[in-house]
Amino acid sequence: MSGRSDRTLRGRVAVIGIGETEYYRHGASPDAEFKLALKAILAACNDARLDPRDIDGFASYSDDRSDASRLAAALGTHRLRTATMQWGGGGGGCCAAVANAAASIVAGLADCVVVFRSLAQGQYGRFGQTTGIDNISGEKAYLMPYGVLAPPQRFAMRVRRFMHDHGVRQEALRAIALASYHHAQANPRAVMHGKPLDPAKYDASRWIVEPFHLYDCCMENDGAAALVLVPEERAKDFRQKPVYVLGAAVGSGHRTGAIPHNSPLYASASFDTVALDLYRMAGLGPSDIGVVQSYENFTGGVVMALAEHGFFRPEEANDFFTLENLIAPSGRLPLNTSGGNLAECYMHGFGLVLEAVRQVRGTSSNQVARNDVAMVIGGPMVTPVSNLLLGSSATL
Repeated sequence: MSGRSDRTLRGRVAVIGIGETEYYRHGASPDAEFKLALKAILAACNDARLDPRDIDGFASYSDDRSDASRLAAALGTHRLRTATMQWGGGGGGCCAAVANAAASIVAGLADCVVVFRSLAQGQYGRFGQTTGIDNISGEKAYLMPYGVLAPPQRFAMRVRRFMHDHGVRQEALRAIALASYHHAQANPRAVMHGKPLDPAKYDASRWIVEPFHLYDCCMENDGAAALVLVPEERAKDFRQKPVYVLGAAVGSGHRTGAIPHNSPLYASASFDTVALDLYRMAGLGPSDIGVVQSYENFTGGVVMALAEHGFFRPEEANDFFTLENLIAPSGRLPLNTSGGNLAECYMHGFGLVLEAVRQVRGTSSNQVARNDVAMVIGGPMVTPVSNLLLGSSATL
């Protein structure tokens, strides 16, 4: 290739190992956050049959506290060549971290990069905590004086606007929660394994903030997850079937980060430009995708994100989001087949990336019929967001 055709990740980097710790309810991990990160990385190396000393780069997001240089020292790596951290966006960075690692490899900055996320909320405090705050700045300075304290409050207004504009019913949100819990029952790693959800239980659950019931909101967990990337020419040197990066995109549209609740495209998941970038790089479209792992901080954001990725028109959401359409193996578009943030674990979305790898490998506990191309959506409703397409060798 020459010129601008070189500027792509498509088929040039492969996932050769994935690993994770046990997942705990928030504050319940017996291990410190740094130890959790090491456990997940070593598990990913073992999955690939890779010597951890051969790792030469690390990538993460959302200000992960497990420092790359400290990880390199603890793992005994021969040398550290790259360390990237995705700014902002919280869970919107789960795919961006993979993109940054892949870009480092394609640019020749590294040859074997680990992407990871580690969380120990008992050690460092809970996400969305609103007590014990003495000073506020940035977005919180606009919101907290008016009582908008927690993430469900912040995002509920955007979702409610979308539902109003397009006639989306509560049943569409319920179908997402039911699908996640359905898939978790076949996944022994899932925190909600053995705890099924049915429509009556969903409807009877307390409101957190309308339109979010309890089961529309993600869990809070401790643990860590990791994957290992290498250049495509090395992909077949390892134990597992390689899974190739077909495309990745990061960002958001015009003035998405304007003064809180004053962005021009208010009822949006922030993928209006990012979805197009992803499809352009991968050379694929919605009809090519057999399974989606979509970050669900709250179920309503999934509806918005899938609409912005072109799977349906917003006015078709009620027909699209039924339990039958969303479950493996043969639903119209199987969704969050590990249980996702709602029912497997909340590893800030990184568990979704691992599940996409398992689907392409053919090793998911809820294996889909069409598994050559898997999508991951990071976010939504934050800025920047990110997304990712992974595929088998047959897609190259």
